[in-house]
Amino acid sequence: MHAQPASSSDSTVRFAVDVRRLPWMRRLAVDYAFDFARLAPFFAGDPADAASWRAAIAAAQGHARPRREVADIVIAQQQRRDAPREAIAAARRLSDAGTVAIVTGQQAGLFGGPVFTLLKAATAIRVAQRVSREHNVTAVPVFWIDAEDHDWEEVRACAVLDAQLELASIEATPPEGAAERTIGSLQWPGGISEAIDTLLGVLPRTEFTPWLADIVRAAYAPGQGVAESFGRLLDTVLGPHGLVVYDASDTAAKPLMADLFSRELEHPGRTALLAARAGADLVSLGYHMQVMPHASSAALFELDGGRVPIRYDGSHFVTGEVRVPNAEMVARARAHPETFSPNVLLRPLVQDTLFPTICYVAGPNELAYLAQLRGVYESFGVPMPLMQPRASATLIDAAAVRFLAKYDVPLEALQQQDEHALNELLKTLLPPAVERTIREAGEQIGARMEAVVEAVPSIDPTLEGRARSALGRMQHELDTLHAKVLQAAKRRDETLRRQFMHVRAQAFPGGQPQERAVGGISFLGRYGPAVVSRLLDELPVDRGTHWIVSI
Repeated sequence: MHAQPASSSDSTVRFAVDVRRLPWMRRLAVDYAFDFARLAPFFAGDPADAASWRAAIAAAQGHARPRREVADIVIAQQQRRDAPREAIAAARRLSDAGTVAIVTGQQAGLFGGPVFTLLKAATAIRVAQRVSREHNVTAVPVFWIDAEDHDWEEVRACAVLDAQLELASIEATPPEGAAERTIGSLQWPGGISEAIDTLLGVLPRTEFTPWLADIVRAAYAPGQGVAESFGRLLDTVLGPHGLVVYDASDTAAKPLMADLFSRELEHPGRTALLAARAGADLVSLGYHMQVMPHASSAALFELDGGRVPIRYDGSHFVTGEVRVPNAEMVARARAHPETFSPNVLLRPLVQDTLFPTICYVAGPNELAYLAQLRGVYESFGVPMPLMQPRASATLIDAAAVRFLAKYDVPLEALQQQDEHALNELLKTLLPPAVERTIREAGEQIGARMEAVVEAVPSIDPTLEGRARSALGRMQHELDTLHAKVLQAAKRRDETLRRQFMHVRAQAFPGGQPQERAVGGISFLGRYGPAVVSRLLDELPVDRGTHWIVSI
């Protein structure tokens, strides 16, 4: 697979794959890893540079923020969710003046969301541990649940691998208000119990099935909030490792954002303009603009059951069909900040106003829109954190690792859902004489028949076409023979074929990269809580590498 084992033990084997080989990786994310200088003007610092970390720590510690109030709000959330003591202890440390935070986040995906949710959380925990050790500072990992989105499509389903490694999608019964109200305001109907039953029926039964059933039923109970359920599951699985989970829809925190919201409205369009300018600069360098803000948009929504965009028409703010004078809208934000919600451009600043963030753990698409925000951070006087790409990984079983260790199959070749990569592998395993003699026969037939094609016109020009047809038939027959040889090799090596399909089903279910296509709950069901411990012990936190990890 064109990669060398990075480590080997009884429990885990790792293979490193250069992300530049992966066709789904965006150019900006690749250059962030391998040519950071090109992107340096768009970010606060290089996470590979120790001086950048020292500067980020000093900036976060020196910025005034409501530490005690935030810690109290987080702890209250944790207590409502019965979070483990390790997580609550970490939240308490947020009130200390010297504490810094490593933040990541995601929407409240059903049953914990895709594998990359686990990878984000594991990266945040690992980075916090490293920063604490290397910089002699208390660093707390925080997971931000983006619960004020209303995109039910992103939340409603979870795909898992069944006992035959087939991809199965589990869908939840929509709560009342789904797709209209924010995710944080939704509560699970009774149908969530049926979704849990389906999940447990699809997943292969293992020694961890009873444990998984207990934690999922405890988190996803009828009447429980959709975001709260997601938080409960993260608390249970990752809280013992010190992860602090924060529900961003908590109205108790909104008064702490009143100044930020009102300042956004006092300068309508400024945030959009700054982000658009940065986006245009990215495009001029050959990248893409992830967010295309409209000049008339405020970076806020008004919460009215759902989220209503706020526009500015030059003299008034407009929400829906209602026009509101500027001063009145600013006054609303100061008096009732709970009725407002940040959009994608302002959400990171809300996060870093509340938490002493020195680093945000970002996915590849997040890196692209965060690259548009340096000027926005500066305009609000909020320190921009460093951006650490989340760990990228494919989790496979020991049998799949043995296959990849034995045969040189590139990871990216497994993504195609045909048998091309398998045929290429089988070709390499054919006895050399068979492949050589078929190739030589083709070359000799081609050369001899070309001579015939050139000679016959001197006798009868009408025979040239027939000669070429004969050459085509001969080549076709030889190709057919070659294919039959490969089929015979497949039959002979049926075990190899099954092994190939076994690896591909895990690495690219449905043809998609595993970390996006499969729910992390699949691996919790197969391997239990130890899967998190192994990721924390074995998964490197670096840039530019996709890791194939045996669990």
